[in-house]
Amino acid sequence: MSTVSIQSDTHSPLTLEGSVVRLEPIRNEHAALFWEIAKDDLEDIFRWIPYSMRTPEDFRKLVDKVFEEQDRGESVAFATVERSSGRTIGSTRFMNIDRTNRRVEIGSTWIAPPWQRTAVNTEAKYLMLRHAFETWKCIRVELKTDAAESEVAECDPANRGEGRRNAAAASDHVDGPSARHGVFQHPR
Repeated sequence: MSTVSIQSDTHSPLTLEGSVVRLEPIRNEHAALFWEIAKDDLEDIFRWIPYSMRTPEDFRKLVDKVFEEQDRGESVAFATVERSSGRTIGSTRFMNIDRTNRRVEIGSTWIAPPWQRTAVNTEAKYLMLRHAFETWKCIRVELKTDAAESEVAECDPANRGEGRRNAAAASDHVDGPSARHGVFQHPR
């Protein structure tokens, strides 16, 4: 049986699809789609992000940065698409890919307000966790959030970890500790 490892799969276009959401590779045209869905709620959506997201140009720069990171094998970024409408509603990514230790982070996630607290983020995280463990054979996947906005704060306390104060958010929010929630592959 052949297996795909994190070594060989991060440069290939990757689409993950569930019943509610499709995570598709970011393309150039996503910059304008991201701006359209987010422009009326920028402060709310991006308050915890440590870089400015206030103009269409900021979204263009973000997409360019994603392409650079992907070219270096550091991340795999997705546009989050609602399947029922085909509408682009946010973004998420695998980041800080550590091939040697078979570890990856899931982060830089944002979702437009009408789709927050719906099945969208839950299914997107499930699809990513499943891909990381079952396809890439990761040993550890980390969900990195700002401790103040962590949606996974109810996770098992044994899996919680608090990071250092590591960045100032673009909104002038004084960065609190980042929360890292580790999910581990069980040995077989």
